[in-house]
Amino acid sequence: MTNTSHQLTTVTLGYPRIGEKREVKKALESYWAKKSSSDELLNTIEEIEKLNWQKQIDAGIDLIAVGDTSLYDHILDWTVYLGLIPSRFQSFNGLQQYFAMARGADGIPALEMTKWFDTNYHYLVPEIEASCQPQANFDGFLHQVKRGQNILGKRTNPIILSPVTLVGLSRYEGSLLENVEKLLPLYQSLLEELKGYGITEVQIHEPILVTNETLEIKEATIKTYDILSQGGLPINLVTYFEDLGNNYNWVVNLPVKAISLDFTRGNNLELLKQHGFPTDKRLGVGIVDARNVWQVNYAQVQDVLKAVKAVTTNISIQPSASLQFVPLDVEREVNLPAPLRNVLSFAQQKLIELKMLSGEGNEQFWQQKDERWTSFKAFAPHRPLVQEKVDGLTNKDFDRTLSYQERIKEQIQLPIFPTTTIGSFPQTKEVRRLRLNYKKGELSLQEYQEAIDKEIAECIKLQEDIGLDVLVHGEFERTDMVEFFGQKLSGFAFTESGWVQSYGSRYVRPPIIFGDVERSEAMTVREFKVAQSLTDKPVKGMLTGPVTMLNWSFPRSDISRKHQALQIGLALQKEVADLQEAGALIIQMDEPAFREGLPLKTALWADYLTWAVDAFRLASAIALPVTQIHTHMCYSEFGDIIKDIEKMDADVISIENSRSNNRTLEEVTTAGYNHQIGNGVYDIHSPVVPSTAQMVKQLEEGLKNLPLQQIWVNPDCGLKTRHWDEVIPALSNMVEATKIIRQKAEELASK
Repeated sequence: MTNTSHQLTTVTLGYPRIGEKREVKKALESYWAKKSSSDELLNTIEEIEKLNWQKQIDAGIDLIAVGDTSLYDHILDWTVYLGLIPSRFQSFNGLQQYFAMARGADGIPALEMTKWFDTNYHYLVPEIEASCQPQANFDGFLHQVKRGQNILGKRTNPIILSPVTLVGLSRYEGSLLENVEKLLPLYQSLLEELKGYGITEVQIHEPILVTNETLEIKEATIKTYDILSQGGLPINLVTYFEDLGNNYNWVVNLPVKAISLDFTRGNNLELLKQHGFPTDKRLGVGIVDARNVWQVNYAQVQDVLKAVKAVTTNISIQPSASLQFVPLDVEREVNLPAPLRNVLSFAQQKLIELKMLSGEGNEQFWQQKDERWTSFKAFAPHRPLVQEKVDGLTNKDFDRTLSYQERIKEQIQLPIFPTTTIGSFPQTKEVRRLRLNYKKGELSLQEYQEAIDKEIAECIKLQEDIGLDVLVHGEFERTDMVEFFGQKLSGFAFTESGWVQSYGSRYVRPPIIFGDVERSEAMTVREFKVAQSLTDKPVKGMLTGPVTMLNWSFPRSDISRKHQALQIGLALQKEVADLQEAGALIIQMDEPAFREGLPLKTALWADYLTWAVDAFRLASAIALPVTQIHTHMCYSEFGDIIKDIEKMDADVISIENSRSNNRTLEEVTTAGYNHQIGNGVYDIHSPVVPSTAQMVKQLEEGLKNLPLQQIWVNPDCGLKTRHWDEVIPALSNMVEATKIIRQKAEELASK
């Protein structure tokens, strides 16, 4: 590894671990289906790992992150490394235990899943039981490090998840410090072992430090690094996703060799200018945005680097975070328009940008980039009328004509505990092949629609046979809940291979918003009409909300997120009007990503929540009083923002509740939420079919928290990823459980 006065050290903090052709997904699902062995699964994982390392070597990266490869989730990995196994999983061993924690087992719920800070990545929440005596087994991690050394040599830079962040994101009893102290001896032994391997520096990832300043985090962090620094192995303390805020002064004085900061979000540059930086530490400058797909704005970055160098010259050039949040390689996107493709930067291209920013004499490279940006600006859709309409919005554009209490009297009357699903039904190989054949031109539009209509008809009949009260059409025409709508709106672009991991084997291809957004024609009305014509029961119109469409896309960088959300809200408003005209009495507009867009510091919440609520209200305010508006939110905590969710003014919200042991429902009801709530009674991310008795118990818990008139019954999320042989018995049990609860409620009412 060379480094001269003209060449800065380059460092990576993690890399996409899914494979160019989603090899890891295929290997996992083959293993789960018992079509391949554990050895075959692990071989695939290691092959992808080696390819990723080689790409970073080829790009000339100096310190290459090792240890982020995972079978499912890196937080789960550290939970297992540290022996933090909840008692309900103690009867399992090896991979069986690992995947039981991730996906559940018969009668045993999986670990809760929630968002990793403000990203669309989901991690499994560790549970540290009071009786737990951590016992480390770092064999899997050390095996990764050894493999890395065989290929990378001295470039090997292990990633370690800090005990403070791990515990801080866990469910635990006692104090944060008490739980961290239990783990510190295990971390000490790991660092000693790594030092014995000849490792020259480790990354300890500490993203919790960019959240709100708390005394307990400060106390636990100082204790942690006082102890871990004693082993003599140099530490790079890595933070990302935001600035350090009020934590800055004490964090930069911790006894570590380097501190890495995110310079693409927050105000770390201002903190650096105001407070300076210690001369005995290296500053990791996270200057290449690991959360978006646009190429570096060279002039902007140079200004930042110049300001940084005025404070300290002992720096390294890094991505702002792990590159796992962007796709792998834009060169695979041969079908994107050249003016757009030429200004995109995926993980592979970001490695090149890192290297080019680390040295001098690269003016030609950046000049070419500037020319491409000029071409792109002339190409991107610019619609002044859309911008003017957003700028001209007034308060009345966000309000429905009647209050919730008034309009609920005019809406469709249903039995107590109405049953429904969240929207999607299984996406079988046949359905996916159908869409692919149409895309290839092997089916005409008429042939494709006739085939989709057949799927809809079978889905409607199935729901009627099971006995659901409110039906859905199944969403067989949709690849993804954001992609489907984005493809029908101007201003969105889509990749062929731009996959990003959401959790486990679940990958998504986030759209790219590259221009003003507008709807030119109806997007969902045809399928709604087909479904509603087949039944006398109400069928929900199914939409994805504006905040989720924004948060699950790669947004523009030239206008605010607020402006983009309102543009999408205006487009969806037209769709709501058309669905009403087509006879829809219930329209669901899902916002599962509503909370994940929250700033990581509560002081910044108000602005986001104001425009996020406004975007949803803008899209739905056109609904007539008779039209019931639903929304769905999942895998987030809601108690602290429930008043803002209430301001969204949806008539019904369905929530994830099964994995959280009713905590989510309790948070919502404790806060006094007075609209209707769909109690997510079973976990669709597990292949386990819940029994009727289990769901009766879940509903009984709901009754302790909510009046009868407020409760809906539904799974906790869409059924797209499940198989029919899981879905049919699960929904049948759900309906049977509802019948039992209805009978109990009637008996209580008659007494």
